[in-house]
Amino acid sequence: MLMDLLTFPLLGPIRGIAWIAARVDEQADGELHDPERVRSQLEVLQLRHELGEVDEAGYAVAEDELLARLAAIREREARGREAIER
Repeated sequence: MLMDLLTFPLLGPIRGIAWIAARVDEQADGELHDPERVRSQLEVLQLRHELGEVDEAGYAVAEDELLARLAAIREREARGREAIER
């Protein structure tokens, strides 16, 4: 406890920045690996394609990327479930 008080002026800001960085990382990871978010992006992409805002080639590339992300999310979730079951 005494050591914490003595080092606080130096380590306090560093610990605060590390804590903030961890929260930002958690938020980004959650958004990146959220299947509902990817499905929503797929729906928006399809709507933009139907409205003519995205051409066929751009649609195919973007759709492939989103479907690959969705597959990776599902694989990650399956590995997580397997790890819990062990």
